[in-house]
Amino acid sequence: MARQSISFTKPNDEWLKTQVDNKEYSSKSELVNDLIRQARRQQVQIDWIHAKLEKAENSGFTNDKKEDILAQSKSLLNG
Repeated sequence: MARQSISFTKPNDEWLKTQVDNKEYSSKSELVNDLIRQARRQQVQIDWIHAKLEKAENSGFTNDKKEDILAQSKSLLNG
């Protein structure tokens, strides 16, 4: 595993220490790695949503009213 030296602001360092003191994590390194994993998973979700939005935007616009769109969506969800 690669070693890094990073600096934290005082509030962030205190928060990290609290998490370790509360036995949520065994070390600051474990906590930082977990936060990075969470951020990476979130980025995958953000990228997926972005791709869906981009596809929808590129498919054109509709003149349907929002009530019609909602009814159609509910119909599709309910089978």
